[in-house]
Amino acid sequence: MQRAALAPVSHQPAHAHARIAGGTIIRPLRQSFRHQLPSWRLLSHAPETAVYGGGARPGHQEAAAPPARPVTLATLRGKHRRGEPITMVTAYDYSSAVHVDVAGIDLILVGDSAAMVAHGHDNTLPISLDLMLEHCRAVVRGAPRPLIVGDLPFGSYESSPAQAVESAVRLAKEGGVDVVKMEGGTPSRVSAAKAIVEAGIAVMGHVGLTPQAISALGGFRAQGKTVDSALKVVEAAIALQDAGCFAVVLECVPAPVAAAATTALQIPTIGIGAGPLCSGQVLVYHDLLGMFQSPAHSKVTPKFCKQFGNVGAVISKALTEYREEVEARSFPDAIYTPYKMSSSDADAFANVLQKMGFDGPAAAAAAAADNYSEKLAGRKPQEMNTNGVLTAPATV
Repeated sequence: MQRAALAPVSHQPAHAHARIAGGTIIRPLRQSFRHQLPSWRLLSHAPETAVYGGGARPGHQEAAAPPARPVTLATLRGKHRRGEPITMVTAYDYSSAVHVDVAGIDLILVGDSAAMVAHGHDNTLPISLDLMLEHCRAVVRGAPRPLIVGDLPFGSYESSPAQAVESAVRLAKEGGVDVVKMEGGTPSRVSAAKAIVEAGIAVMGHVGLTPQAISALGGFRAQGKTVDSALKVVEAAIALQDAGCFAVVLECVPAPVAAAATTALQIPTIGIGAGPLCSGQVLVYHDLLGMFQSPAHSKVTPKFCKQFGNVGAVISKALTEYREEVEARSFPDAIYTPYKMSSSDADAFANVLQKMGFDGPAAAAAAAADNYSEKLAGRKPQEMNTNGVLTAPATV
């Protein structure tokens, strides 16, 4: 029997009054937290420019971009209405959050995949809610612009809607996230999602391959490959929408299933291994950057993931060069020994050591001062800052 052709996928809501639920309380918690940052930064133990301020290669400093408007559920609603693709990437710590923020990504998912990529587990099950809160707080500090989604880990919401609400509240209050994500579309999960939304926290659903259910699924297996399972995926997505979810992740399902779900829903779908016909896409930070290079890690690299970079090779090369330069005693040289002692103070220091009977340390201090002075004398004036500290020459 010939199958009916799928209708073209529309990323527009089915009704003009379609809405993304749960958008009324987003931002206040994080904004109030950020209002406290200036006073926190002024504490006595904050980093000082006399010590910090390095790290960038000479001539490669990036100009600071003006702050962008924070992404909200209203932002996503507008993009979905206009048919503009939505971007989401995982992040698990401050530095990765900064990178994702600067790249202009719409949403950051603080995913329970941290169990695998950050803690070395074989699956997502071991990570706890307390550990997820630590990851969430770090990401919030690094990403003021994207909408931040906190993943409810396995064991934090399955027992009852009350448990789900309690865990979601902790992610919002203690973790500082904007919204939460939970896996599954069974009636109990739908009830939990509804309870969280009714408590005032927006929820992102997740159907298809749900990694927290690998025991029941028999491993990491694609879903929706038969008629019955495909219908279950679409029906689960609709049920989560009816519960008030503002978006649904579709993971590891065939493109026709993702297309059908995207067309059936009035809320965005975020695909991961679900083809190009979703409202947006999400990938794991470490996967898309190619951070893991070993054969052991290649076994768990998803087939659907395109590597947009080969960061792992760059990291390995840099670490190898560092080891080689340290072993050859070529690092640190005068350029990377920036904290200067005046020659008079160096001489006085050596004399005091000698008077104390520390002849060896005195000789070592004097030799180091002489060596530094020789290298300083060989530098050009433009290679020193106003404090006489050696700097690397600018490059074109």
